[in-house]
Amino acid sequence: MAKNVLNWVWCPLLITVLAVLGYVYQLPIEVVVPVLVVILAVGIVTAVIRAKSSELEISAVRLRQLSEYFNRRFMGNSSLSIFAIIDSLFSVDNPKLWDWARACGMSQRIFDTWSNNFISRVQGDFRARNFAVYLHTYLGELWSMTSHYYEFVEQFCEVAEKIEIPHETIDQYGRFVIEYNAFAQNFRDNITELRKVTRTEIEPPSVKFARDLSVVR
Repeated sequence: MAKNVLNWVWCPLLITVLAVLGYVYQLPIEVVVPVLVVILAVGIVTAVIRAKSSELEISAVRLRQLSEYFNRRFMGNSSLSIFAIIDSLFSVDNPKLWDWARACGMSQRIFDTWSNNFISRVQGDFRARNFAVYLHTYLGELWSMTSHYYEFVEQFCEVAEKIEIPHETIDQYGRFVIEYNAFAQNFRDNITELRKVTRTEIEPPSVKFARDLSVVR
Protein backbone atom coordinates (compact mmCIF):
# COMPACT_ATOMS: atom_id res chain seq x y z
CA MET A 1 0.00 0.00 0.00
CA ALA A 2 2.76 2.44 0.97
CA LYS A 3 4.62 1.58 -2.22
CA ASN A 4 1.56 2.33 -4.35
CA VAL A 5 1.06 5.69 -2.63
CA LEU A 6 4.72 6.57 -3.14
CA ASN A 7 4.49 5.67 -6.84
CA TRP A 8 1.77 8.28 -7.33
CA VAL A 9 2.92 11.11 -5.01
CA TRP A 10 6.66 11.20 -5.68
CA CYS A 11 6.33 13.72 -8.52
CA PRO A 12 4.22 16.42 -6.75
CA LEU A 13 6.22 15.80 -3.56
CA LEU A 14 9.54 16.32 -5.35
CA ILE A 15 8.27 19.44 -7.12
CA THR A 16 7.09 20.88 -3.81
CA VAL A 17 10.42 20.17 -2.11
CA LEU A 18 12.45 21.72 -4.94
CA ALA A 19 10.17 24.74 -5.08
CA VAL A 20 10.59 25.28 -1.32
CA LEU A 21 14.37 24.86 -1.53
CA GLY A 22 14.50 27.30 -4.45
CA TYR A 23 12.57 29.85 -2.44
CA VAL A 24 14.64 29.36 0.74
CA TYR A 25 17.99 29.55 -1.02
CA GLN A 26 16.84 32.22 -3.47
CA LEU A 27 17.79 30.15 -6.52
CA PRO A 28 17.38 31.84 -9.92
CA ILE A 29 13.89 31.34 -11.32
CA GLU A 30 15.33 30.50 -14.75
CA VAL A 31 17.10 27.52 -13.15
CA VAL A 32 14.28 26.26 -10.91
CA VAL A 33 11.42 26.45 -13.42
CA PRO A 34 13.01 24.27 -16.18
CA VAL A 35 13.90 21.63 -13.59
CA LEU A 36 10.34 21.61 -12.23
CA VAL A 37 8.91 21.40 -15.75
CA VAL A 38 11.11 18.40 -16.60
CA ILE A 39 10.11 16.63 -13.37
CA LEU A 40 6.44 17.34 -14.08
CA ALA A 41 6.75 15.96 -17.63
CA VAL A 42 8.48 12.81 -16.38
CA GLY A 43 5.78 12.40 -13.73
CA ILE A 44 2.97 12.72 -16.28
CA VAL A 45 4.56 10.20 -18.66
CA THR A 46 5.19 7.78 -15.79
CA ALA A 47 1.59 8.11 -14.60
CA VAL A 48 0.24 7.45 -18.11
CA ILE A 49 2.42 4.35 -18.50
CA ARG A 50 1.45 3.09 -15.06
CA ALA A 51 -2.26 3.66 -15.74
CA LYS A 52 -2.06 1.77 -19.04
CA SER A 53 -0.20 -1.06 -17.34
CA SER A 54 -2.92 -1.23 -14.70
CA GLU A 55 -5.64 -1.37 -17.35
CA LEU A 56 -3.75 -4.12 -19.19
CA GLU A 57 -3.53 -6.09 -15.97
CA ILE A 58 -7.27 -5.74 -15.37
CA SER A 59 -7.99 -6.92 -18.92
CA ALA A 60 -5.57 -9.80 -18.45
CA VAL A 61 -7.32 -10.87 -15.26
CA ARG A 62 -10.69 -10.81 -17.02
CA LEU A 63 -9.33 -12.75 -19.99
CA ARG A 64 -7.89 -15.40 -17.69
CA GLN A 65 -11.19 -15.67 -15.81
CA LEU A 66 -13.15 -15.94 -19.05
CA SER A 67 -10.79 -18.61 -20.37
CA GLU A 68 -11.03 -20.64 -17.17
CA TYR A 69 -14.82 -20.29 -17.11
CA PHE A 70 -15.13 -21.44 -20.72
CA ASN A 71 -12.90 -24.45 -20.04
CA ARG A 72 -14.72 -25.36 -16.82
CA ARG A 73 -18.34 -24.89 -17.97
CA PHE A 74 -18.33 -25.78 -21.67
CA MET A 75 -15.55 -28.33 -22.11
CA GLY A 76 -14.57 -31.72 -20.69
CA ASN A 77 -17.23 -33.64 -18.77
CA SER A 78 -19.45 -30.63 -18.07
CA SER A 79 -23.15 -31.29 -18.67
CA LEU A 80 -23.29 -27.86 -20.33
CA SER A 81 -20.76 -28.82 -22.99
CA ILE A 82 -22.32 -28.77 -26.45
CA PHE A 83 -20.58 -32.11 -26.96
CA ALA A 84 -22.41 -33.59 -23.96
CA ILE A 85 -25.68 -32.31 -25.44
CA ILE A 86 -24.85 -33.84 -28.81
CA ASP A 87 -23.89 -37.10 -27.09
CA SER A 88 -27.40 -37.31 -25.61
CA LEU A 89 -28.75 -37.74 -29.16
CA PHE A 90 -27.61 -41.37 -29.15
CA SER A 91 -31.00 -42.02 -27.51
CA VAL A 92 -32.65 -41.10 -30.83
CA ASP A 93 -33.18 -44.03 -33.20
CA ASN A 94 -31.31 -42.56 -36.16
CA PRO A 95 -28.04 -44.24 -37.32
CA LYS A 96 -27.03 -41.26 -39.48
CA LEU A 97 -27.39 -39.02 -36.45
CA TRP A 98 -25.18 -41.41 -34.48
CA ASP A 99 -22.44 -41.12 -37.12
CA TRP A 100 -22.47 -37.34 -36.76
CA ALA A 101 -22.49 -37.56 -32.96
CA ARG A 102 -19.50 -39.94 -33.03
CA ALA A 103 -17.61 -37.51 -35.29
CA CYS A 104 -18.37 -34.72 -32.82
CA GLY A 105 -17.05 -36.92 -30.02
CA MET A 106 -13.72 -37.19 -31.83
CA SER A 107 -13.66 -33.42 -32.22
CA GLN A 108 -14.34 -33.04 -28.51
CA ARG A 109 -11.07 -34.78 -27.63
CA ILE A 110 -9.19 -32.33 -29.83
CA PHE A 111 -11.01 -29.38 -28.25
CA ASP A 112 -10.37 -30.63 -24.73
CA THR A 113 -6.65 -30.95 -25.42
CA TRP A 114 -6.52 -27.50 -27.02
CA SER A 115 -8.48 -25.87 -24.20
CA ASN A 116 -6.47 -27.49 -21.40
CA ASN A 117 -3.18 -26.53 -23.05
CA PHE A 118 -4.45 -22.99 -23.58
CA ILE A 119 -5.42 -22.62 -19.92
CA SER A 120 -2.01 -23.87 -18.78
CA ARG A 121 -0.24 -21.28 -20.94
CA VAL A 122 -2.51 -18.45 -19.83
CA GLN A 123 -2.04 -19.26 -16.15
CA GLY A 124 1.74 -19.63 -16.55
CA ASP A 125 2.17 -16.32 -18.36
CA PHE A 126 -0.17 -14.58 -15.92
CA ARG A 127 2.06 -15.60 -13.02
CA ALA A 128 5.01 -14.15 -14.95
CA ARG A 129 2.97 -10.93 -15.38
CA ASN A 130 3.85 -10.61 -19.06
CA PHE A 131 0.53 -8.93 -19.79
CA ALA A 132 1.48 -6.82 -22.80
CA VAL A 133 3.40 -9.71 -24.37
CA TYR A 134 0.71 -12.39 -24.37
CA LEU A 135 -2.61 -10.56 -23.97
CA HIS A 136 -3.20 -9.84 -27.67
CA THR A 137 -2.19 -13.36 -28.71
CA TYR A 138 -4.33 -15.13 -26.13
CA LEU A 139 -7.34 -12.94 -26.82
CA GLY A 140 -7.13 -14.06 -30.44
CA GLU A 141 -6.76 -17.70 -29.44
CA LEU A 142 -9.78 -17.63 -27.11
CA TRP A 143 -11.79 -15.96 -29.89
CA SER A 144 -10.67 -18.63 -32.37
CA MET A 145 -11.53 -21.43 -29.93
CA THR A 146 -15.01 -20.08 -29.21
CA SER A 147 -15.65 -19.45 -32.91
CA HIS A 148 -14.89 -23.08 -33.79
CA TYR A 149 -16.90 -24.23 -30.78
CA TYR A 150 -19.85 -22.17 -31.98
CA GLU A 151 -19.86 -24.11 -35.25
CA PHE A 152 -20.94 -27.22 -33.31
CA VAL A 153 -23.67 -25.18 -31.62
CA GLU A 154 -24.96 -24.17 -35.03
CA GLN A 155 -24.77 -27.76 -36.30
CA PHE A 156 -26.84 -28.90 -33.34
CA CYS A 157 -29.46 -26.23 -34.09
CA GLU A 158 -29.61 -27.37 -37.71
CA VAL A 159 -30.21 -30.94 -36.55
CA ALA A 160 -32.90 -29.73 -34.14
CA GLU A 161 -34.71 -28.09 -37.06
CA LYS A 162 -34.94 -31.39 -38.92
CA ILE A 163 -35.66 -34.09 -36.35
CA GLU A 164 -37.59 -34.54 -33.12
CA ILE A 165 -35.17 -34.57 -30.20
CA PRO A 166 -35.82 -35.64 -26.60
CA HIS A 167 -37.29 -33.12 -24.16
CA GLU A 168 -34.37 -33.81 -21.80
CA THR A 169 -31.98 -32.66 -24.50
CA ILE A 170 -34.10 -29.56 -25.14
CA ASP A 171 -33.95 -28.66 -21.44
CA GLN A 172 -30.20 -29.33 -21.32
CA TYR A 173 -29.61 -27.12 -24.34
CA GLY A 174 -31.80 -24.39 -22.82
CA ARG A 175 -29.55 -24.29 -19.73
CA PHE A 176 -26.53 -24.20 -22.02
CA VAL A 177 -27.91 -21.20 -23.94
CA ILE A 178 -28.41 -19.16 -20.78
CA GLU A 179 -24.87 -19.70 -19.49
CA TYR A 180 -23.13 -19.58 -22.85
CA ASN A 181 -24.78 -16.32 -23.88
CA ALA A 182 -23.83 -14.76 -20.53
CA PHE A 183 -20.24 -15.84 -21.25
CA ALA A 184 -20.44 -14.45 -24.79
CA GLN A 185 -21.67 -11.08 -23.47
CA ASN A 186 -18.82 -10.95 -20.96
CA PHE A 187 -16.37 -11.80 -23.72
CA ARG A 188 -17.76 -9.00 -25.88
CA ASP A 189 -17.44 -6.55 -22.98
CA ASN A 190 -13.84 -7.64 -22.38
CA ILE A 191 -12.96 -7.04 -26.03
CA THR A 192 -14.57 -3.60 -25.89
CA GLU A 193 -12.56 -2.65 -22.81
CA LEU A 194 -9.35 -4.08 -24.22
CA ARG A 195 -9.68 -2.07 -27.44
CA LYS A 196 -9.34 1.07 -25.32
CA VAL A 197 -5.83 0.17 -24.13
CA THR A 198 -4.24 -1.97 -26.84
CA ARG A 199 -4.53 -3.00 -30.47
CA THR A 200 -6.93 -5.78 -31.45
CA GLU A 201 -8.58 -6.58 -34.77
CA ILE A 202 -11.42 -8.51 -33.10
CA GLU A 203 -14.84 -6.87 -33.12
CA PRO A 204 -17.17 -7.59 -30.15
CA PRO A 205 -20.14 -8.68 -32.36
CA SER A 206 -17.94 -11.43 -33.86
CA VAL A 207 -18.52 -13.36 -30.62
CA LYS A 208 -21.80 -15.09 -31.48
CA PHE A 209 -24.72 -15.81 -29.18
CA ALA A 210 -26.20 -19.32 -29.15
CA ARG A 211 -29.65 -19.50 -30.68
CA ASP A 212 -32.62 -20.38 -28.49
CA LEU A 213 -33.90 -23.84 -29.40
CA SER A 214 -37.51 -22.71 -29.01
CA VAL A 215 -36.86 -20.33 -31.90
CA VAL A 216 -35.23 -22.81 -34.25
CA ARG A 217 -37.85 -25.54 -33.75
